[in-house]
Amino acid sequence: MTTVANVLDSLTREGELYEKLPDGAVRCYACGHRCLIRVGRRGICKVRFNQDGVLRVPWGYVAALQADPIEKKPFFHVLPGSDALTFGMLGCDFHCDFCQNWLTSQTLRDPAADYAATLIRRLSPEQIVRYALQCDARAVVSSYNEPLITSEWAVAVFRQAREAGLLCAYVSNGNTTPEVLDYLRPYLSAYKIDLKTMQDKRYRQLGGVLQNVLDSIRRAHDLGLWVEVVTLVIPGFNDSPAELMDAARFIASVSPDIPWHVTAFHPDYKMTAPPPTSVRTLIRAAEIGEEAGLRYVYAGNIPGYVGDYESTRCPHCQTPLVRRTGYVLHAYQVA
Repeated sequence: MTTVANVLDSLTREGELYEKLPDGAVRCYACGHRCLIRVGRRGICKVRFNQDGVLRVPWGYVAALQADPIEKKPFFHVLPGSDALTFGMLGCDFHCDFCQNWLTSQTLRDPAADYAATLIRRLSPEQIVRYALQCDARAVVSSYNEPLITSEWAVAVFRQAREAGLLCAYVSNGNTTPEVLDYLRPYLSAYKIDLKTMQDKRYRQLGGVLQNVLDSIRRAHDLGLWVEVVTLVIPGFNDSPAELMDAARFIASVSPDIPWHVTAFHPDYKMTAPPPTSVRTLIRAAEIGEEAGLRYVYAGNIPGYVGDYESTRCPHCQTPLVRRTGYVLHAYQVA
């Protein structure tokens, strides 16, 4: 009987983000877990595994491929009004109960997500880039699952995309290592990072460590990547004014020019008890970002109800420069 694991294991090649250790073990550097993986075992992400002392990593397929507005990622300061071709594989190094992409992220961890294996399409990097050009996309983005754990494949796609004149970006949980960011930097221009909470205990419940994500935001910015940060505002989880202020102040300490997107939660996956984020809560979160000194704060996932927090305004005179409703641009006044 062919299992989902069998299918995914066949779509792999030797990785590049690892070192070999004694007794056939390997150390993976693709994400902040830095898994020590012994022969026959898998990393925390489940899709990187040790076969006879060689780290095998995902290769040669997509499980999601979609051309849509780059604002949907969300990137509001990267090619506004343009389309991006977004591709994704399967797997994640976190296990968030509120994941809105759980079908592609929790494969091999949650049997309910195994259906995602039916979505697999074998494609080459050249085919992906050709499709991007056919769609008139100006960017190629790795998302849907956690792209860090499939970075070797992303780089193969990005090499072709850069040669074709396309911008390349990541939509990620930000659980990076210095090694993976150095590996990506020659090809990557923009990096969207989720800052899920400012409580380390909460992060560990999701499978991460707060400091790793904070370090990643600073490190990506220091490397010259364009960084935008997203916080999904979840009632009772991370929506206190004090915690939102802590998040905003940290981002401002890296750079007040980093856009902060506070987005509305809706019940999903295993987190169905909290109610959807209210408009009032979302607007208050955006106001907190401004109070902390951030120049570009956006409120998302409730289009048409958050006023100017969907648009880009001049931080000095507040003149609207890019007017939006949801992902739709109504006016663009940037030279």
